[in-house]
Amino acid sequence: MSTLIFATGNPHKVSEVNQVLSDGWEVRSLAEMGITEELPENQDTLEGNALEKARYVYAILGEDCFAEDTGLEIEALGGEPGVLTARYAGDSKDPDANMKKALVRLEGATNRHARFRTVIALILDGDEFLFEGIASGSILLEKSGTGGFGYDPIFQPEGFEESFAEMDATTKNRISHRGKAVRQLIAFLEDRTSKSPR
Repeated sequence: MSTLIFATGNPHKVSEVNQVLSDGWEVRSLAEMGITEELPENQDTLEGNALEKARYVYAILGEDCFAEDTGLEIEALGGEPGVLTARYAGDSKDPDANMKKALVRLEGATNRHARFRTVIALILDGDEFLFEGIASGSILLEKSGTGGFGYDPIFQPEGFEESFAEMDATTKNRISHRGKAVRQLIAFLEDRTSKSPR
């Protein structure tokens, strides 16, 4: 079993990634590694934040790890909340308050196109690699569904009638931004492993 350290304090994200991983891989959370402090997110891009978190954990543990940053980018709002997705309505990171702010700002808007974008930063043997996953869709007029987390109740992925919060985990992980980015990460690692000298 190959183990990866996921530089996140969010148990929902750890669960999602573990559901996407193929047999032979497992993810360990920061809590399992004894790291409980909040990770720094001081950059103005998803790429910058993902790299900052991965570098922070790598400096502490000295072990290969990856981090991710995800943003909801709403077209009519000029790409907001973007890098501020988790803190859109304040530092409390309240999902309901974040969704409410997005819905209020979109009142009367006919263009409700949006996309989730995940960037994963991997540090492997001291080298850094980036992977990106995108899920396009639209923002609903109101919340629908109780599953998932974050903005899932107001995001309807392209080609589906349900919100992310109404989908079963298998379907969501197959089409989600994070699922796509994780599959790129795993494909890269498996390819690299297959080419390593025995």
